[in-house]
Amino acid sequence: MNSFAPIDTTPLVDTYGRQVTYLRISVTDRCDFRCTYCMAENMQFLPKRDVLSFEEIDTIASAFIARGVRKLRLTGGEPLVRRDIMQLVGNLSAHLKTGALEELTLTTNGSQLSRFAPQLAQHGVKRINVSLDTLDPARFAQITRRGDLTKVMEGIDAAQAAGLSVKINMVAMRGVNDAEIAPMLTWAHARGCGLTLIEAMPLGDVGMDRVEAHLPLTEVRDTLMQQFTLERLAKKTGGPARYFRVAETGGELGFITPMSHNFCESCNRVRLTCTGELFMCLGQDDNVNLREALRTSGVEGLNAALDRAMVLKPKGHDFIIDRAHTGPAVTRHMSVTGG
Repeated sequence: MNSFAPIDTTPLVDTYGRQVTYLRISVTDRCDFRCTYCMAENMQFLPKRDVLSFEEIDTIASAFIARGVRKLRLTGGEPLVRRDIMQLVGNLSAHLKTGALEELTLTTNGSQLSRFAPQLAQHGVKRINVSLDTLDPARFAQITRRGDLTKVMEGIDAAQAAGLSVKINMVAMRGVNDAEIAPMLTWAHARGCGLTLIEAMPLGDVGMDRVEAHLPLTEVRDTLMQQFTLERLAKKTGGPARYFRVAETGGELGFITPMSHNFCESCNRVRLTCTGELFMCLGQDDNVNLREALRTSGVEGLNAALDRAMVLKPKGHDFIIDRAHTGPAVTRHMSVTGG
């Protein structure tokens, strides 16, 4: 590997003129939950030898940062179940100290937060997303297939005590948790957390009836507006959510609508799997193998692969859920590319 290649600072711009400034890094495909919309109950996880090393992740992330990426998000699976994960967080946080990186954050199920929240804050993480689809312990166990709601709540407490800003991500599912959306909004805002609602996406065979569970967020928004006053915000976080201020609570509410209204025209993100595959779109299979490029040709090969990725980045995804399209849009599970 040639570690002395000149640094490439060419911005990453795709063929549609969209600049990539946001990289999501899946550090593991493993998770201690088996959420019904994300994973099959009996998952076959990757051998550890197939997963990128921390050094490789750092090298790839550094190449992205040199070329204009300003936000890194660590995902999984569940990122906090990877052994020695704080070592990677510490390595990546060096880019925060230099000012080259504006934000380092992560999405977590919250199960390990009580252990790691103080260290995350010490490494410069300012805010995190916690996936939480219900406040009912029995329903939580049913959705996650093995999760403990008490541990997640302790994790959220620990995160806020450490000074982290917490946003709750809730996947809205008809007949599962649709009656809990308004109570979740009230609860989250009462404790100073934002709430983002997400439409479930048809990724991987997860053993659930996607058509029955599909809940368009346009319908949810109309229902919420009968109880709350939603004021549109111009806020942008580098992600796909559209944000509103809820007048009655003073809190923020986001909507991520890949099914009912996609957000592809402003897509600024790509996703790195834990095996080194770079997916340019969550809903398409086009990818570039960065691990192979790095191991074969060093940093120069890595940058050539990034250039190729920008040519391959598609205009958008084609998610459809109806009785004629009941299967997954792509075969890989959500946990592979980290949402």
